[in-house]
Amino acid sequence: MQTIIDAIKTVAKETFNADVQPELTRPEEQFGDYSTNAALQLAGKVGKKPREVAEKFVELLKARLGEDVKEISIAGPGFINILLSDKALLEQVKAAPTTKPQTYKDKVVVAEYSDPNPFKVLHAGHLYTTLVGDSIATLFEIAGAKVHRVNYGGDVGLHVARAMWGIIQELGGENPEKLQQVAENERPVWLSQFYVKGTAAYETNEQAKAEIIEINKRVYELHTSDDHDSPFAQIYWTCRQWSYDGFDKLYKELGVQPFERYIPESESTPKGILLVERGLSEGVFEKSDGAVIFKGEEHGLHTRVFINSNGLPTYEAKDLGLAEIKWQDYKFDKSFIITGNEQIGYMKVVVKALEHFHPGITERTTHLTHGMIRLPGGKKMSSRKGNNPKAKDILSAASAANKQARGNDDPRVSIGAVKYAFLKHRIGGDMIYDPEESVSLEGNSGPYLQYAHARANSILAKVKTNAEDSSSLEALERSLARKISEYPEAIARSVNELMPHYIAVYLYQLAQVFNRFYEKNKVVGDSREGVRAYLTSQYANVLKDGLNLLGIAAPEKL
Repeated sequence: MQTIIDAIKTVAKETFNADVQPELTRPEEQFGDYSTNAALQLAGKVGKKPREVAEKFVELLKARLGEDVKEISIAGPGFINILLSDKALLEQVKAAPTTKPQTYKDKVVVAEYSDPNPFKVLHAGHLYTTLVGDSIATLFEIAGAKVHRVNYGGDVGLHVARAMWGIIQELGGENPEKLQQVAENERPVWLSQFYVKGTAAYETNEQAKAEIIEINKRVYELHTSDDHDSPFAQIYWTCRQWSYDGFDKLYKELGVQPFERYIPESESTPKGILLVERGLSEGVFEKSDGAVIFKGEEHGLHTRVFINSNGLPTYEAKDLGLAEIKWQDYKFDKSFIITGNEQIGYMKVVVKALEHFHPGITERTTHLTHGMIRLPGGKKMSSRKGNNPKAKDILSAASAANKQARGNDDPRVSIGAVKYAFLKHRIGGDMIYDPEESVSLEGNSGPYLQYAHARANSILAKVKTNAEDSSSLEALERSLARKISEYPEAIARSVNELMPHYIAVYLYQLAQVFNRFYEKNKVVGDSREGVRAYLTSQYANVLKDGLNLLGIAAPEKL
């Protein structure tokens, strides 16, 4: 592909003394392998009709590309269609599984995702950002970047106070020794129920609300006093660690890459407070009714509170501190964050405030957002009320559906089903996760692609011809080769737009093309076994590589 782009640039410069930025697109197969609008670009620069330019262009491009092309033709007002020779196409097939863009070569990238809060379990939204974030971080890595995977969560704040209130009620007071009665495998679920109870009490009971507000202050004081010994501190630190252990266990089960670092709010809070205090003295923030606010309207945004009237930092101040930590520690070239869509306006305000302290950081930061994750039925759910689907709920549903469909549950399949179900959709919109659909072998699913890979390996296990056949390609062989050759383009697009779904869409299309090929083309024992086995092998290699980029296992046998 790059050879063609370079040839187009050279012809344009040498013949028309003009520079072009050629774009190669994929036309329908009957028109060729590539199409370019270079002649239309040149026509305006040299004052000639596009078709006249195209006719001259075709002649010179044929001479420059030589035996790499079989045919170059003109379509419409001056589009140029290029059909590769079978030899050149097979060269692309050979390179496809290992060709990766180097868009971020030697760049430093901070990838922040997952972001669950201690004292609560991971819900469906956290599961989504964990899986999508892991895949995007991998895209950065294969594009040459040094990636720092970081996790952020609220180990201080009102949600912690609500949970701590519920835990203390359950323990009959500040009795940390009773925590030993909670079985290790029950701890994450045990903890999650107290946030729900504490929230209900906070909203309906004035005495409980006052107690929770006091607990909130005590939790902040734990971090400033470094208290680990008081009964209250023992409950807090023990339960916080239970949360982290639960997160790590789930990440391991999911098979995502480990996080380099977990940055808690207790670490970002002091830095955020200092920035707000500095910004207050420099006119970035102002006081209003005892609180410290940022007047976003001056920037086309909205006003938000950074220090509340009780003198406590809000999420906004903590996020300022987090940004400060990431910038000071990593001096990144690129940073990305994934949150729910409801955070769009919020993040714009935080980033705008941050610009005062670190100018230019906006251009380096990408904020990706996603919609609601629902189970079939479409009911809206809330973590505050305890009816938000948990990450474990999603995984359990996939496991049960997989067992129902096949009589047993292979975690590689059920977890792969969840990952693919999330990753095949463009990031941004709401989605419904259907367990039965996700494990189906008959649709656009992870298991469908896993079995497609296993099936290809089963065919290859019976092949006796080892040599690659470089003879000319028959029609369906060529269709398969052409689709395999498109793999690097799917990766490049995913990297450029930070959208893994392009890879998922491509893999599904590739499997469909192979099915059409295999339906009418015998591989094992055929006179064309060599070339067909080679294409099957490269098809399997691309499937495996693509699934791995999505974090999905590609077993050779299932």
